[in-house]
Amino acid sequence: MATLFRSLGFRAGVVSALILLLVLAIWYAATAPTVAAGGGASGLTPEQIEYAKMMGKEVGTAKSGGFPTLTQMGSTVWGHLANPFYDNGPNDKGIAIQLAHSLLRVGLGFGLACLVAIPLGFVIGMSPLLRRAFDPFIQVLKPISPLAWMPLALYTIKDSSISGIFVIFICSVWPMLVNTAFGVASVKREWLNVASTLEVTPLRKAFQVILPAAAPTILTGMRISMGIAWLVIVAAEMLVGGTGIGYFVWNEWNNLSLTNVIFAILVIGVVGMLLDLAFGQLQKAVTYVE
Repeated sequence: MATLFRSLGFRAGVVSALILLLVLAIWYAATAPTVAAGGGASGLTPEQIEYAKMMGKEVGTAKSGGFPTLTQMGSTVWGHLANPFYDNGPNDKGIAIQLAHSLLRVGLGFGLACLVAIPLGFVIGMSPLLRRAFDPFIQVLKPISPLAWMPLALYTIKDSSISGIFVIFICSVWPMLVNTAFGVASVKREWLNVASTLEVTPLRKAFQVILPAAAPTILTGMRISMGIAWLVIVAAEMLVGGTGIGYFVWNEWNNLSLTNVIFAILVIGVVGMLLDLAFGQLQKAVTYVE
């Protein structure tokens, strides 16, 4: 037990919990209601008092600002988590349904990017000639913001949902392509020479020598691509509308519901963290010790 308390992971968890409590305490203090000077009904006419009661407001108190309180946030979080799969129409769906649409778009775009970037990066990494030939195109296209492709995608594809998938595809390709090519090109020459000495066929050398050696770098590229894809899908869904967690944020902002906006931001962060942890575990599984 003493060893557990002294471990770095336990101490880091305690510090994280204290930081969270500090943030919640600051939030509570900043949004706590303040009593008006001179008593509960001071400065209010009887008509104003009656109207405030009819609107469900507590007479004599005023918030320090328009930011939601912890109680309001707790009520909103519970409301969404208690019934995440409801569907009351196009603009009123549960958070689980919105997340499912976003994850489906990300999964399709990311999967298509894997099918293109990994084989192409493999070929580029094995050929110095192709590496030099493709490098100018990669360097020109890689810095372009994925959202800059959205107008062109909407004009040519004429479907907002497929356009969102295309944007995820185009933003996911480059990190995977570059990391795959780098990982393949960085395989130790000694291992390749041994494979050549043993007269290993090119296909077998690719799958049994080069791929295992380059796998950690390839997974790093996939992990970066997934982080960018989850970042971009929120902005893309704000533009194309319809469904998804990005559209949920924009729709709730139009409804002036800050509690729902903050809840959606927290959900985006948690899902992004879980996706990154999943790829981190995959990366550990293929990492080897020399």
